Amino acid sequence: MSVETEIRGQIMIVTLNRPERMNALGVELRKGMGEAFTEFRQSKSLEVAILTGTGRAFCAGEDMKESLERGKPGSEGHPVADPFRDGTLEKPVIAAVNGFAMGGGFMLVERTDLRVAVKGAVFEVSEAKRWLLGGYNHGLYANLAHPVATEMALGYRFTAERLHQLGFINRLVDPDKLLPEAVGMAEHLLTLPPASRVNTVYMMRQMRPKVAPDLAALAAALHEHGDKTDLMESRKAFAEKRKPSFKGWLKPDDRYRMPTLASLSKRPKAKSAVKSKPKAKAAAKSKAKAAAKPKAKAKAKPKAKTAARPKASAKAKRKR
Repeated sequence: MSVETEIRGQIMIVTLNRPERMNALGVELRKGMGEAFTEFRQSKSLEVAILTGTGRAFCAGEDMKESLERGKPGSEGHPVADPFRDGTLEKPVIAAVNGFAMGGGFMLVERTDLRVAVKGAVFEVSEAKRWLLGGYNHGLYANLAHPVATEMALGYRFTAERLHQLGFINRLVDPDKLLPEAVGMAEHLLTLPPASRVNTVYMMRQMRPKVAPDLAALAAALHEHGDKTDLMESRKAFAEKRKPSFKGWLKPDDRYRMPTLASLSKRPKAKSAVKSKPKAKAAAKSKAKAAAKPKAKAKAKPKAKTAARPKASAKAKRKR
C-alpha cells in the first residue's frame, strides 16, 4: 500500500510508503492519504496524527511521471476528499520528516502544526522550477525575513539545520530518534485538557499569516504571464535528465508588460461602479414611494371628516 497507518492509543501514524518514487504525490498515494486522514478525523478516539515517510524522502512532491503521461502539469484534483490537505482537519498533525521534502512535500510539512526532522534532511520550494511564478507565499507563512523568503521562492534548497535555526522546524534528531521524538510530542498534547488542546490549535491556526487579496490577484495574473509550454518542458527535461529549453514569453515585449496592482484594482472597481448606479436609482425610487404612501393616508383622513359635517347640517335644516 502507498499509505500505511498505525494506531498507538490516541495517536495515528500515517506513513507515505512509496519509496521507489520518493513518496511522490501520485493518484494512489493521494487517495491513501485522503482515506487515512478521513478515518483520523471521524474517529472519536484518535486525537493526534503523525505524518512521515519511508526511504530517503519524506515526499518528493508532484509525480512527474504521471504528469507527463497525462500531458498536464500538476496533480489533477483529489481522488478522494482529504481533510488534511483541504484545511478542514481540526485535530493536530505532527510532521516527522525523514528525508527530502520537495515541492508538494514541503507544503505537506507547512500544513502541520509541529515539525520534527532528521539531521541532514533537505527542503525545497520547487514552484519556480515548474511554474511561471515561484513560491512567493511560503516565506510569508514561515515568518521569514524578506531576503530569506526570496531565496526560498526562487527554489534554493534549505537544510533541516538551517530551517531549525530559522524557526520552521521544532526539533532536530538523529534518524533512529525521529518517531520516538514525534510520539513524545504527541503524548504531551494528550496530557493537556481536551478543550485547551483543541482551542489552542484552532487559535494558532487563525494566527497564521495570510496573503492579502490584492497580492493573491497579482500572483494569479503572474501565473499566466509567460509561455506556458515551459511548464511541460521543465518536467520533460527533469524526466530525461537534460537541460531544459525554455521559451520565456509568447512575445518578447511581454517581459516588460508586467501586470500591476494598480491595473488589476481598476478593473473590478470600474465594473462595481457601473453596477451601483442602477442600484442607487432603484433605492431612491423605493424611498420616494415609501415617503409618498403615508402622505396619501394623511390626506384621506381629513376628507372623511369634512364629508360628515355637511350631512349633519342637512338634517338640522329638515328639523327646522
